[in-house]
Amino acid sequence: MMTGNEIREAFLKYFEENGHTTVRSSPLLPANDPTLLFTNAGMNQFKDVFLGAEKREYVRAASSQKCIRAGGKHNDLDEVGKTARHHTFFEMLGNFSFGNYFKEDAIKYAWELLVDVLGLDPKRLWFTVYEGDAEVPPDEDAERFWAQVGAPRERILRFGRQDNFWQMGETGPCGPCSEVHYYMGDSPDDPENSVANVNGPGDTIMEIWNLVFMQFERSEVSPGTYKLEPLPAPSVDTGAGLERLAVVLQGVKSNYDTDLIRPIINYTAKLADRNYEPESQAGFAMRVIADHARATAFAIADGILPGNEGRNYVLRKIMRRAIYQGVHTLGFEGPFFNQVANFVVDQMKETFPELEQHREFVEKMVRLEEERFRSTLTVGLNKLDEVFASTKGAMPEYKTLARLYDTFGTPRDLIRVGLQERGFAINEDEFNSAFDVALQELQQTVAADKGEGKAKTNPVYAELAGRFDRSVFKGYETTRVDDAKVVAVIKGNEVDSLSEGDEGEIVLDRTPFYSESGGQVGDIGLLVGPSGALANVLDTYSPAQGLIVHKVRVDKGGFNVGDVVSAEVDVEKRDATRRNHTATHLMHAALREVLGTHVKQAGSVVAPTYLRFDFTHYQPLTTAEKEEIERLVNYHILRNEPVQIDEMAIEEAMRSGAMALFGEKYGEKVRVLSINGIEGIFSKELCGGTHVRATGDIGLFKITSDESIASGVRRIRAITGMDAYERFREAEVLVDGLSSGLRTSRNDLQGTVSRLQDELKKARREADELRLKLASGATGASANGDESREVAGIKVLAREASGLDAAAMRQLSDTLLARIKSGVVVLGRSSDGKVSLIVRTSADLTGKVPAGQVIKELAPIIGGRGGGKADMAEGGGNQPENLAAALQKSYEVVERLMS
Repeated sequence: MMTGNEIREAFLKYFEENGHTTVRSSPLLPANDPTLLFTNAGMNQFKDVFLGAEKREYVRAASSQKCIRAGGKHNDLDEVGKTARHHTFFEMLGNFSFGNYFKEDAIKYAWELLVDVLGLDPKRLWFTVYEGDAEVPPDEDAERFWAQVGAPRERILRFGRQDNFWQMGETGPCGPCSEVHYYMGDSPDDPENSVANVNGPGDTIMEIWNLVFMQFERSEVSPGTYKLEPLPAPSVDTGAGLERLAVVLQGVKSNYDTDLIRPIINYTAKLADRNYEPESQAGFAMRVIADHARATAFAIADGILPGNEGRNYVLRKIMRRAIYQGVHTLGFEGPFFNQVANFVVDQMKETFPELEQHREFVEKMVRLEEERFRSTLTVGLNKLDEVFASTKGAMPEYKTLARLYDTFGTPRDLIRVGLQERGFAINEDEFNSAFDVALQELQQTVAADKGEGKAKTNPVYAELAGRFDRSVFKGYETTRVDDAKVVAVIKGNEVDSLSEGDEGEIVLDRTPFYSESGGQVGDIGLLVGPSGALANVLDTYSPAQGLIVHKVRVDKGGFNVGDVVSAEVDVEKRDATRRNHTATHLMHAALREVLGTHVKQAGSVVAPTYLRFDFTHYQPLTTAEKEEIERLVNYHILRNEPVQIDEMAIEEAMRSGAMALFGEKYGEKVRVLSINGIEGIFSKELCGGTHVRATGDIGLFKITSDESIASGVRRIRAITGMDAYERFREAEVLVDGLSSGLRTSRNDLQGTVSRLQDELKKARREADELRLKLASGATGASANGDESREVAGIKVLAREASGLDAAAMRQLSDTLLARIKSGVVVLGRSSDGKVSLIVRTSADLTGKVPAGQVIKELAPIIGGRGGGKADMAEGGGNQPENLAAALQKSYEVVERLMS
């Protein structure tokens, strides 16, 4: 029996022997693709190659790609654990041809691998091809090639567009596909037992490989009208699920019983001190936990953290679904999911070493999320109670219930139980159906706002990239090129020229201008053309591989295609940007040294005036940590260490220990930036940006802020060079001014400020105590010191307490309630245009005059709202002019409640 690792190895080895380059899996965080939440197919990393926007050194490739399908168009989340096949995380084996071989070889390779290498029984194999329609003819070529390699004709079936046609979108590459299915029943010699189940219900026949033939280009000729034209270089994209192949080759019935997943289930069962019983609710829970632990470990290791937006939001839902099953179904009382994720690392680290590299961070983030969710679960159940209370006995809207599930994590089965407990007898299927519709509508809204988007680009860019050789970037060596040729001019569409006053885009055959990439902003500067023509370069970017576009405003003369121009970068801005970029690398290394190797870049901006760096970390930086990071960076600046840049193959760079950034796309050749300290390499990263020659050129480094921007992600802003010097100079002026104003020396300034703060606190405390004594006095009260009024047989004391803060007003309410012993106290105060109320009811009256009810009637008078318990409630508003009216109204409210 082949293990999952052996199947993966056999697949890649076979295609290597047949001229394919093995390409390592790209991260689950898609690189420069706003249309995807997660990497969800093997072809994702080759998308630009298929579209013609990128060229690779190879024309044949094979990979085992990490994938997550949850959220967006491909969303298997709610099916996980219920079926034998659905997962959030899986591996997709694939082979790809970029304009090289086509259907005949793709089918031959598939047959040879499945039958000759993996040893599958041809009697159990079924093959499907496209049946054709009015737009695309039947795929008779694929049908013929399957027959040629040995597939019986009766086992080659035709299906329609839903099953056997693939397209990237409404427009773009598309074509027929051919699927391989495997019969898992007991009668492989009887085709009648299986033919009806191909692409049908049940798990008797399972699709194991899909061969996509990118044969056509689909374009829109008019709104709603499309045409297909043959691609000049047809390509192949195939995908075979590793877990499904393991089912077949290991002779089991479910993906969860393969050696890729079953050990995780067994480990979970051991933690829960239970046996795995597949048909039980506990068995379902263990499958959910096993699958979701794989998705969690791989996602966090690839820089995706649980959060409230986009892919981070989806990961949070995956994690919380697993945690809920562990708590609710398996009865885990303490943290467990971090242990399961750690077991996933143990199991998969040999194939995916990034898991071991980030083991500690994965464990930490999972534990934090589990602690948060246990608290959130309590909040969610309280929110459910609030929803039922607000409907006053009516059935809540499903959209409201779905929001509880989606936002607060209130489990849907508890929502249904809550409905039943309140007399709403709803069939489970009916509930699930209505709930799913509401949830889908809600999530589509969220996805549209926060998740999947559509890549926006001018189609002229791709056309230019395919027509011209790549723009030659000369900016590493110089900031001025005097013989650059204008090869294209764009003003919405491609045009021949730009005139004085026009804004547009210019493409040069060579340029010193750096195009925005890797967080570094694009260069600005000047283009000087024939006869003194002058254009300001406002920005530089690369919308297609190899194409550098200059956004310009023509200030004098004009620019035409074919002109030879002088291109000059704004050197002052470039130098400032270079300082900030190299400082970013130093800071990244310092963060990892001070905080730990779990720190990874999660985004950056490198501009002339500042640098911004987002990184993974689970708690705020302490003052000591920030000081040490600054010290380390400035230490390496003062040492004036050389900045070494080498160009090498991507695989060689990774083997050398260079760090790559998740979500960044790299070519086959990369630049590696190294900075060496006394004890060896301090920083080594892949980077195509512009940098200083030695660290001393940075001058000075200063952190200006540190903040949290998402769960587990922090953001540092910093400055360098003259900006940092000015910051220090301003601090010096401030210190001198304070020292002079407080009449103390610089050395004693901190002690003087501390003494003044202590004195101020003492004075404020004494003033508060005095105000409280005055407020609790019996001014204007009766002789016995009781200023309450008797209403409906009970004492009611309503008065203004302005001048007190919130804590003092609560203390005063305690004092006054104790004074009247039995009754109701209502206090109000106003400050800075705001007004607040507090209502206290003695214990013997909470059943008749609940404080929460009183505040709900008084708060609208002051333009606000309030709430609380029967013995104490608070409210606030923004109409202080109505405070007296609200206090007077309290007597009427109490009288009515007592009647």
